[in-house]
Order: sequence, then structure tokens, then C-alpha cells
Amino acid sequence: MKDKDTSIDADPSQRGEKSKFMAFLPLIFLCLLAALFIWGLKFNPNGPNFIPSVLIGKKIDFTLEKMDGLNDASGKPVAAFSSDTLSKGEVSVINIWASWCIACRAEHKYLKRLAERSGAPIYGLNYKDTASAGRKFLARFGNPYAGVGMDRRGRVGIDFGVYGVPETFVIDGKGFIRHKITGPINDQIITDQLLPAIKKARNLSSK
Repeated sequence: MKDKDTSIDADPSQRGEKSKFMAFLPLIFLCLLAALFIWGLKFNPNGPNFIPSVLIGKKIDFTLEKMDGLNDASGKPVAAFSSDTLSKGEVSVINIWASWCIACRAEHKYLKRLAERSGAPIYGLNYKDTASAGRKFLARFGNPYAGVGMDRRGRVGIDFGVYGVPETFVIDGKGFIRHKITGPINDQIITDQLLPAIKKARNLSSK
């Protein structure tokens, strides 16, 4: 007597259930990855706005064009800035913003507070914007920047690994990136992340 072929005689309902399970495996895997990502953001000791960057500890060489027609309170044209501007011994902050960015409006008032509390100059990188729109934005919300440079095509933003505006970087006195914030800043982020990062950058700059 021949042995029964178990592959043929297997219960069709069991084969169907196995096929359904295999079909859902990719979805289950994606859900697990998403859960791990959310957990990592929530319990990140540096805060949910801190995203590790391969650029930390690196220096980016760049130049930006000035925003035509932008003047300070005394009527003097606001200068652009470059990597050379940020390599003269003083710790500084770069804020990447745009007039079309809703979140930039929410964070804008905190930039002046950051400048006052830290004593560090803040430079504004105007991202994929126009000079006229940028000027209107700053006329409406105020200009907290020591210098403003335009990145019309977003090329410098690519070098900075920009995910989306706003983003904020702490630069040490030698021009190296020391900290990155993704998303709008607020008082808590200033206190918990930016002020300590600026202090640390000053210590590094003095070595």
C-alpha cells in the first residue's frame, strides 16, 4: 500500500489560512517598524525634535546670496552669510525658514528669545523662497537674524541634510555642526536642548 501524499491531502482551509498569514507579514513588519520609530521619538533622551544626523561634528562649506531689499532697523542692508562667517570663533545658530512655512510662523517669536537667552547670533537661511516673500514675512513677524542668506534652489539645504523647514543648527566657533533640531523650537526646546548645546559648543570652540 502506498503512503498517502500529505501535501495533496492537506486540509484546504489550513492552506488558505497560511496563505493569508503570509500575505499579512509585510504589513505586520511595517507596523512593528512604525511602533519602534514612535517609541524611539517618544523616549528619545534628547527630545522628540532631536534627530541624529551624520553631519554632527562636520563642517559644510557654503555661500549664500543676500536677500535684496532687506534692511535692518537703521536702514542698513542686512548682509548674507557663509561658512566663513561661522568660523571666526563665535558659536552661532542657523535657522532654516521660509515664508510659505506655517510652522516657521509658530516658532519665529522664540528665535528672538533664543538670541537673548544664549547671546549667540542667529543666522537665517531662507529656503526655496523669493526675496519679496521673505521680506514681507520678516516685516510682519520681525527679524531676529544677524544675517540672512537665500537658498533659492535648496542646494545648500541638501548639504545640511534638511528634512523640511524649520530646522535649527548649533555651529561651534570653528564652523562645525554640533546640534540639530528638526521642526519648530519653543521655550522647552531652548531650555532643554539648545542652551546646553550652545554651552557645549563654546567649550569645544575654546579647545
